[in-house]
Amino acid sequence: MFSSRMTLNQSSLLYGQLEDLQELAFIERPIRRSLKTAEEIDQLTVDEDLNDIERAVYLLSMGQEVQRASVISNLPSLVRQNPAETFRRVVPKVREVLNGAGAEIQLAAAASFLTILQDDIILIHTHTYSILKTVLLHLNHRDTMVSNAWLETLLSAINALPKETIKQEVLNPLLYQSQLSHSLQARLASCRILGKVACKFDSHIMKKELLPLVRSLCQDVEFEVRASMCRQLESIARATGMDDTRAELLPELVELADDEESSVRLAAFDTLINLMEMMDSDDRLHVVVPLVMSVCEVSSQADEAVVASLSFQFGKLCSGLAGCLSDEQKGRLLQRFKVLCVAGLQTEGNQTDGNNESTLIRCNCCYNLPAMVVFADSTHFLSELYPSFSSLCCDPEVSVRRSASASFHQVVKLLGSNVQLVHKELLSLLQDDALEVLDALMNHLEETLEAVLSRGENLALDNKFPELLSALLLAEQKVGCSLRWRLHEKLLQRYSCLARLLPGELLHQSFSPRIFIILTTNKVLPVQKEAARTFCTFLRYNRKQEQRQEMMERLIQDLAQGRSYWNRLRFLDVCEMATEIFSRKYFNKHFLIPALELVHDPVANVRYKLCQLLPRLRSSLRLPADKQLLQQLDFCVQKLLCREKDKDVVATIRKTVLELDKLDLTEPFHKRQERDLLDQKKEKEETLLLEMEQLERQQSEGKLNSEKHTERKRRDSKTSLSATKSMSVSSSGAALSSSSKEMRKAKLSRSRSLSSQPTTSKAANPDRPLKVKELSSTSGPGKSSMLSSKDDSLRTAHFTMATQSTSSMPVLIRSNTTSLLDRASTLDHRTSTMDHRISTLDQRDHRTSTLDHRTSNMDHRNNMMEQRTSTMDHRTSTVDHRTSTVDHRTSTVDQRDHRASTMDQRDHRTSTLDQRDHRTSTVDQRDHRTSTVDQRCKTMDRGCGVKDSQSRKLSM
Repeated sequence: MFSSRMTLNQSSLLYGQLEDLQELAFIERPIRRSLKTAEEIDQLTVDEDLNDIERAVYLLSMGQEVQRASVISNLPSLVRQNPAETFRRVVPKVREVLNGAGAEIQLAAAASFLTILQDDIILIHTHTYSILKTVLLHLNHRDTMVSNAWLETLLSAINALPKETIKQEVLNPLLYQSQLSHSLQARLASCRILGKVACKFDSHIMKKELLPLVRSLCQDVEFEVRASMCRQLESIARATGMDDTRAELLPELVELADDEESSVRLAAFDTLINLMEMMDSDDRLHVVVPLVMSVCEVSSQADEAVVASLSFQFGKLCSGLAGCLSDEQKGRLLQRFKVLCVAGLQTEGNQTDGNNESTLIRCNCCYNLPAMVVFADSTHFLSELYPSFSSLCCDPEVSVRRSASASFHQVVKLLGSNVQLVHKELLSLLQDDALEVLDALMNHLEETLEAVLSRGENLALDNKFPELLSALLLAEQKVGCSLRWRLHEKLLQRYSCLARLLPGELLHQSFSPRIFIILTTNKVLPVQKEAARTFCTFLRYNRKQEQRQEMMERLIQDLAQGRSYWNRLRFLDVCEMATEIFSRKYFNKHFLIPALELVHDPVANVRYKLCQLLPRLRSSLRLPADKQLLQQLDFCVQKLLCREKDKDVVATIRKTVLELDKLDLTEPFHKRQERDLLDQKKEKEETLLLEMEQLERQQSEGKLNSEKHTERKRRDSKTSLSATKSMSVSSSGAALSSSSKEMRKAKLSRSRSLSSQPTTSKAANPDRPLKVKELSSTSGPGKSSMLSSKDDSLRTAHFTMATQSTSSMPVLIRSNTTSLLDRASTLDHRTSTMDHRISTLDQRDHRTSTLDHRTSNMDHRNNMMEQRTSTMDHRTSTVDHRTSTVDHRTSTVDQRDHRASTMDQRDHRTSTLDQRDHRTSTVDQRDHRTSTVDQRCKTMDRGCGVKDSQSRKLSM
C-alpha cells in the first residue's frame, strides 16, 4: 500500500512537470512569431544622416503604416522646429497619405492639426488656409468618429481664420449641406458650425444670411437636428442682439419647448434659462414663467433625464425669476425642489431604489442648495428648506452626502446668525463613515468653522460646543487610522485655523497634545511636516506665557533631546517650519541653539539634515545683534569640516559652505528688503500678543482687587452699622434721662406756680417754647422743618387741652408732658435712623466716586499704554529705516571698495605691462649693441684680412 502511494505521488509529480513544460512552450510560441525577419528590419531602417524633415518625407513616401502614423502624430513638433519647411514639404505628403487612409491615420491627422491650431504654433494665415482645405476635404468621412474629429479641428480653425475666408470657404458649403437632401451627419455638423461662426459676423449679416438657415434647421424633420440647433441658439442670440433675438429667436424657442421629443424640450429649456439675462421683465413674466411652471408640472411624469437636467438648472432658474414670481409661484417652485431632494428615496427606512438618475438628481439638489437658500430667504430656512437640507446631509448614498459637504460652507455663510440650525448636520458630516464626505468637507473647513464659531456670542457656554470639538478630534483620529495620508495632511492643514477661532486655553488642552502625538508617532513624512506647521501655528498664537513655555520645553525635551534619532530629525523639520511662521528674533531665542547643538549627534542622518538646514539658519541672523549666534554657527561649520567622517555629511557640508559664502552676495536687495519687512510685521504681531496678554493679566488682577476691596468695604460697613447703632442707643438713653430730669423740675415749678396764683390759658406758654427748642436742639441739624411741623401740632393739641378746665390743670399738664416725652423719644429714634441711612448713602456715593476714579485711572493707563505702543512702533520703524539705510550705505561702500580693488588691480596690471615694455626696450638695446659689436667684429675681420694679404704680398 505504501508503494502504491509512492507511485501515485511520482505520477502526479511527473504530470505536473509535463504541464509546466507545456505552459513554457505555449509562452515561447508568440515570442518566436513576434520576431522580425532581416527583410522587415531593413524596411524599417532609416538613414541616420537624414534630418527631421527629410526623414518625415521619406517615411511618408516609403514607410509602413505604423511609421506614417508616427510621423503624422509628430507633426506639431516639426511645425515648432521649422514651420516653413514643414508646410512646404511635409504637409503635402500628409494630404497624399490621407487619401484612402484608414481610421487610425485619419484620427492622428485630425488630432495633430487640432494641436497645431490650439497651441498657436503657426502665425501665417496661409498655413491655416492649407489646414482648412485638408479639413474640409475629409469633413464628410463615412466613419462618424473620424468625421467628428475633423469637425472639432474645423471649429478650432474658425477662430484663427479671417472673416472673408470663413465666408467663402465655410459658409457657402454650409448653405448647401444644411438642405434636407444631405445626410443627418452633415446637417448636425452645419448646426455646430453655425453656432461657431456667429461671433465672427455683425448683426446685419446674421439677420440676412444666417437666420433663415437657423429657422430651417429648427424646423428640421429629425429631432437630433432640432435639438442640436437649439443648443446653438444661445451663441447665435448673443451675436444677433436683444431686439432680433426677441423678434426672431424667442418664438422658435417657445415652439421648440413644446416639441414632442423630450430631448428637444430639454435643449430649449436649457437655452431659455441661459438667455434669461438678455430678457427684460415682460419676457420673463409672460414667456419664461408659464413655461417653467408647465415644465415643473410635466417633469413629474416625464423621463428622469429631463428631471435631472431640471434639477441641475433649478438654482439658476429660481435666481433669474425671483423678481417676476408671485408668492404662490414661489411656493410651487419650493415644493418642487423639496420633491426633487427626495427623488428615488423610499419612505420606509430612508432607502434608495438603486437608480443612478435619482442619485444624480439629489446631487444636483445639493449643488443648488445655496441658490435656493437665497431664493427662499434665510429667515425662512427652518420652515422651508431645513427638512430637505437635513435629508440630503443624511442621504444613504455617499455621492449625495459628498455633494452636500461640498456646498455646506456656502449655506452656513448665507444663514448668518441662524447658523445654529445646521449644527446637527455639521456633526453628522464630520462623523460620517465615508472618508469621501470628510474630504469634501475639508476643502472649505476653514470658512465653515469661521462662520460657525464666530456667530455665537456665548458659544463656550453652549452644550453644542464640546460636541463640535469632539467631532473634530474624532474625524482626525478616523483619518489617521486610515491609509489616506493625503487627506490626513489636508485635515491638519485646515486645523491650523483653530488658532484664530478657539480660545487659547481650550486649544492647549484639546488639540495641541493630539498634534504633538501625530508629530512624534506618525510615520508619513508629509503628515509629520504638516503637523509641525500646525503645532508651530498653535504655539505662535497662544497668548499665555506659561503655556508657550510648556510647549517649547516639550519640543526641546521630547524632540531635540529625544532618545530616538527620528524625533531629533522631526525637531529639525519643526525648525524649518518655525523659520516661516515666527520672526527671526523669536526663532533665534528659542530654536537656534537647540538646533546647533545637534552637531554633536551620534547619528549621521541628523547631522546630514542639519547641514542642509544651515543656510536657512544663517539667513535668520543679522549683524551686529546676532554676532554671538553667528560665531556659534561658524564653530558648528568648522567642527563639521574638521571632525566629520561620514562621506555624505562631508560632501553636504562642503556644498553648504559654498552656499553660505554666496548667501549675502546672490540674494537681491529687494528680496532681502521684502523679507525684512515681513519679519518686522511678524515681530510686531508677537509684541502685540504679549501686550494683550499683559493687559488681560492686569484686567484680571484689577477685577480681583476690586472684588477684594468691595468685600472689605462691606465688612467695614457692617462694623460701622453696629457701632452707630450702639452709639445711637446710648445717646438716646442719655438724652432721655437728661430730658426726664429737666421735665420733672419744670413740673415742680409749674405746680408751685399754679398753686400760688390763679391760672389762665397763657400760663404754660412761656415754658412750652423752651421744650420745643430743647427738642429741636437735641434732634440735630437738617431736620428743623420736620420737627417744627410736629412741634406746631403738639402746641395746638396742648393749648386746646389746656383751655378746657382750670381745675384739672395739674393733671392735664402731667399727662401731656408724658405724651410729649414719648413722642420726643420716638422722634429721636427716627432721626437717628435717618442719619444712619444718610451716612450709608454717603458711603455708597463715596464708593461710586472711588470706582469712577479707578476706572478713569485705568482708562488713563490704557491710553498711556497705547501711546507708548505707538511710540515704540514709530521708534521701531525709524530704527528699521535707519538699519535699511545703513545696509544700503554698507552695500554702496562695499561696491566702492570692490571698484577700488578693481582699479588697484588694473593699476598693478598697467605697471606690470610697463615693466614688460621696459624689459623689451632693454632687450632691444642689447640686440642693437650686439649688432654693433658684430659689425665691428666684421670690420676688424676685414682689416685683419687686408693686413694678412699685405703681409703675404710683402713676404712674397
